[in-house]
Amino acid sequence: MTIEIELPAFWAWHDHSAATRRAHGAAYATYVGSWRKRLRVTAGADRITRFKDEATGTARSFCATCGTPLLYERPRSAKMVNVPRALFAGRTGREPRYHVAIGEMQDWMYRGEPLVPLKGYPGTYWERPTRTTAARKKRRALFPES
Repeated sequence: MTIEIELPAFWAWHDHSAATRRAHGAAYATYVGSWRKRLRVTAGADRITRFKDEATGTARSFCATCGTPLLYERPRSAKMVNVPRALFAGRTGREPRYHVAIGEMQDWMYRGEPLVPLKGYPGTYWERPTRTTAARKKRRALFPES
């Protein structure tokens, strides 16, 4: 499957909506938007399958072979098509500067907290739990010498 757009992309954005989370299996997806006439499927067009949500009028296209999300279309932007940013190995001419459905952002999403290496697991990092003031006071009361 090969999808190309003429550069630069029109815009780039992070979508935090529940529908996108389910479609991508992730906290959010990053898309680049392109004019429909500037998008080409240069290989694998016969493997594209499409799902239309009748309630919202949106449509999502996937690879019928592997399930990879390919396109996201919205009725209010009929001349535009959105492509997951992860499908492009190189630059698209736009950095994602917009957040859509920010009110649906999940509290379990990584938000840039400091990470430290996890001993014994090369390439794996974790967030150290933070102790609240109340937890520190409780610990001091239970273990005064620590």
